[in-house]
Amino acid sequence: MAGKIDARLAELGIELPEAPAPAANYVPWVKSGYLLFVAGQVSGNNQGMHKGRLGDDLSLEDGVAAARACALNLVAQAKAGCGGDLDRVAQVVKLGGFVACTPDFVQQPQVVNGASDLIVDIFGAKGRHARFAVGAPALPMGFAVEIDAMFEIA
Repeated sequence: MAGKIDARLAELGIELPEAPAPAANYVPWVKSGYLLFVAGQVSGNNQGMHKGRLGDDLSLEDGVAAARACALNLVAQAKAGCGGDLDRVAQVVKLGGFVACTPDFVQQPQVVNGASDLIVDIFGAKGRHARFAVGAPALPMGFAVEIDAMFEIA
């Protein structure tokens, strides 16, 4: 039986990607007590890749789409960390966003809103979270955005 969050995903027309395998020597998520820490997820999955730098070869709209891809990966990892049951998410606690950009690009918060908006769309009030959004000259493998997350789980 699908849970409330799975039903919400279907209502939004969202099919989660497979939870990506780690690209280096780390685990994709760690559960500690009631907290689930999800490692940084980059802006690529089986639904597409978002590479480049904001303010250079990518537009703000491209960045928002890249952040949304990160959020889908975060939710896929959270689902794995919750044993397949996203209804166990009691609260999305925090997102941390890194945006590959030129030194003069200052719209990092608007880029990371692509992830924040999607998380709130999926989880409702439980999706409201603390956050940071910062610029970086480059991200791993040329990805445009990387976001990590902390979830409280029941």
